[in-house]
Amino acid sequence: MDYYKRALELREETISHRRWLHSHAEVGLQMPKAQQYVMEQLKNCGLSPRPCGHGVTAELGMEEGRTLLLRADMDALPMPEESGESFACPTGTEAHACGHDFHAAMLLTAAKMLKEDEAALRGRVRLMFQPAEETFEGARDMVSNGILDGVDAALACHVAPGRMPVGLFMYNSGGTMMFSVDGFRITVRGKGAHGAYPQDSVDPINIGVHIYLALESLIAREADPGKACVLTIGNFSAGSAPNIIPDTAILQGTLRTNDRDSREKLVRRIREVSQKTAEVYGGAAEIMTLSEVPPLICDPGMTEQAVRYVKELPISGLTPVPDMSASASEDFAVIAERVPSTFLYLSAGYLDERGDASAHNPRVRFNEEVCPIGSACLAHCASRWLEENQYESAVLPQH
Repeated sequence: MDYYKRALELREETISHRRWLHSHAEVGLQMPKAQQYVMEQLKNCGLSPRPCGHGVTAELGMEEGRTLLLRADMDALPMPEESGESFACPTGTEAHACGHDFHAAMLLTAAKMLKEDEAALRGRVRLMFQPAEETFEGARDMVSNGILDGVDAALACHVAPGRMPVGLFMYNSGGTMMFSVDGFRITVRGKGAHGAYPQDSVDPINIGVHIYLALESLIAREADPGKACVLTIGNFSAGSAPNIIPDTAILQGTLRTNDRDSREKLVRRIREVSQKTAEVYGGAAEIMTLSEVPPLICDPGMTEQAVRYVKELPISGLTPVPDMSASASEDFAVIAERVPSTFLYLSAGYLDERGDASAHNPRVRFNEEVCPIGSACLAHCASRWLEENQYESAVLPQH
């Protein structure tokens, strides 16, 4: 099948999927509207979808051969939308400001095309419609419910807004594509007192300030300067009255790195420094892990295969951009850590003022001309990968 030609024929259908998901945005693990919509659309294609954790999965292709996973996240962000689009989410509290509505819509169309071409497939395609990527919970949720059982390799795409033309596809076959993310909450426990009698207190705010400064020093003096390490404390809260020293203070933040060894060291040191600093000032610190996502490192061989397949598509102006790397994080890394995987970024921007807002901005806008490109890439790469890898061993070595 000429997947790009067919994707162009299905362009309006893909856009319709995207706009429905966009206007019915949901966040987190619980996504009943999206789950039901995706299952209905897959059934309409002749597939037999089922829940997998809080997500949706389905399979197609021949029983024999290898299995390739195609993954799309479908969750939104807990924020208002100011895009001005006629199909904007009306709630004021959810917005598809990262493009996951595109990912799910493009995979629905890819699934339809692959089902139409099922007899030509040389293996199995497993679909993964994932919730909660933004909270870094969704991939682990579906992995724990068996989404990777029997899977040999995986592929995902992500759209990118901004001042750039549609037609770029970005990849990384030789290094870290996206950073790890370890979210944490530090609860500092002290002893409250009246502000007039600070000697009777163990001030958790004072302790928290010293922890904050000590954590900043980790990056300055303990992180390898040859690696990228970003530590951010984005929340510091304590007390409710100006003249009362509270019992507790809370710091919340994230650590992001592009290096596994740096990540392991700094996660350990955040805990040690926080606890020891609190002890110096007579208090205690408890550290809770909020997220644990490794760096996204794509399989070099599979990535080069995918790039070659994408170049085969008859798409005018399609331009490869190698060595893409970003300090943002993506929980597809949980998949890539377990099976050989690759991840492609597809430009979905505008060259005019519509491209001024970035992802996670309430005014961000994405160009729907990317829809047939993304659908074709997913379907064509799946078909070609199964064709070229059908005779290899049933299970690839895992990372």
